[in-house]
Amino acid sequence: MPKVKPASHTTKTTLRKRRHIRIPTIELKRIRRTTRRRRRSKFQRPSWPALLIAIFAVIGIFFYLFPQTITTLVNTHTQSTQIVHHSGPYILTGKPTIDATFINEVLQYYHSPAQGKGQALYDDGIKYHIDPAFALAFFMHESDLGTQGVARITHSLGNIRATTGYDQYDGYRKYATWEDGFDDWYQLISTLYVQKWDLTSVEQIIPVYAPASDNNNEQQYIHSVEYMVDAWRSGQIDIS
Repeated sequence: MPKVKPASHTTKTTLRKRRHIRIPTIELKRIRRTTRRRRRSKFQRPSWPALLIAIFAVIGIFFYLFPQTITTLVNTHTQSTQIVHHSGPYILTGKPTIDATFINEVLQYYHSPAQGKGQALYDDGIKYHIDPAFALAFFMHESDLGTQGVARITHSLGNIRATTGYDQYDGYRKYATWEDGFDDWYQLISTLYVQKWDLTSVEQIIPVYAPASDNNNEQQYIHSVEYMVDAWRSGQIDIS
């Protein structure tokens, strides 16, 4: 049976050394942690007043450098809050259901000579309390947005028959600009059809505006206007 050797001095010394070696490791970790804490403490967060001043300064610079962008954003937001999205009943009076930007997109898509006049068509709708979607539909049905017939010369939205006090061309009212033609159509619908005759819907207005006795297909006209209004209200530009 082998004898068990007593613990030698060397073994005790080794254990002591091992124990002694662990101590610096702990101290190094503490030193590292202390160093990290000191580094973090050097960073100082800016005060709230300083942050607010910086934010307002950036906003002020943006307004100064891009005033047109701000105006466009405000106008777009204002128009979008005024728009009412629905299809039918087809009552001409009321808030806009399309905005000026969309009107311009339609005019451009169909190569209308009235391109860029969408804001005027929209503003007149607000002025006379008539949804510009219907004005655009009448414009399309009467002259393909000014690309066909006498409207190319008369600048007339709705091919209104000539009456006393108006310039005329080939039996129709003639205007100096598209804006004048837009305004006169809105005024005619508002003052005569809506206020005087109490006609507000597409079904009521068209038989008087474009009667069969004047070689018009009333039902086709009604269907055409209603179809276009529905399409444009849904955001569809091409109505073919």
